[in-house]
Amino acid sequence: MAAGGLPVVTAADLLRLLAVPAFGWIALRDYRTRRVPKRAWYPVVAIGAVALALDVAAVSGPFETRIFRLRVALSLALAPLGYLFYRVGAFGAADAKAVATLAVLFPTYPAYELAGTALPLVASNVGVFSLTVLTDGVLAGAAYPLALGVRNALAGRVSPAMFVARPVRRSDLLSTHGTLLGGGSGLSLSGLDLDALRMYLRWRGVALADLCANPGAFRDPASLPTETNPPTGGAVDPGLDPDPGAAADAETRRDGSADDPWGAAAFLDSIDGSAYGTDAETLRAGLDRIAEREAVWVSPGLPFLVPLFVGLLVALTYGDVLFGVVRALGLV
Repeated sequence: MAAGGLPVVTAADLLRLLAVPAFGWIALRDYRTRRVPKRAWYPVVAIGAVALALDVAAVSGPFETRIFRLRVALSLALAPLGYLFYRVGAFGAADAKAVATLAVLFPTYPAYELAGTALPLVASNVGVFSLTVLTDGVLAGAAYPLALGVRNALAGRVSPAMFVARPVRRSDLLSTHGTLLGGGSGLSLSGLDLDALRMYLRWRGVALADLCANPGAFRDPASLPTETNPPTGGAVDPGLDPDPGAAADAETRRDGSADDPWGAAAFLDSIDGSAYGTDAETLRAGLDRIAEREAVWVSPGLPFLVPLFVGLLVALTYGDVLFGVVRALGLV
């Protein structure tokens, strides 16, 4: 601590601040496009690695060294945890990379001074800053359904789905990210991913407006074209996909069977796998719903990177929100 109880701001912690706007740009890109290029992570990880090396060189004393190593080890353990969440479908690939990046970038609590105030204000007893960012991010993400519900209510859209989705006009679906609500009641979250919808339409070479204008004809699998197109990766802008034509070869012959409405199974067979977890029945149900309605409820599926970035900003200023609440309640 410096004079007056203010922290000594180290070169490593100042260096870490350079990664904050980069992390914000990544979160913004993920929100707008649902695509984050791998190269975007390299400078952020490099900053974290250099800062960590500076911390290692600066730490002294056997007790301080043991505590430092323990906190770094706990932080780095978040990386495989993020990968596990990705494998079970709880995280996207970018979310898992973000958690791993934060584990390297902020293993221990940084120290800053602003206008005579030491930041962060509240530090947890564990002392693992990446864990604080993660918990603050989870709390920020939990507030999103409430904000969505309030927005729907103010617009007069009162529905059991108002906290998880918003109505989107059919004409706007192809420029929207999210998941179509499925199920007979319209409340099931296991609906058609709009990236998969874009893949299907590009594979088939048909405009959504044309498909909805004559759904009976396009529902007949005999209407499938003799030659199909690369489905791309389903991005709103196909150029954002790393390899837009990798999922299938152009001019590949497809024959729809009589028991395959919309040619859904033929589409999935052609890409040799899953389109964002979409199976043939989900695709058929989604196409039926879109063809029948001028507007459908879509769950925006806010990328976790967005609340995680908010959690980073909160952690750098206030600190650990959950620990602060628990402490205020006298539980620690």
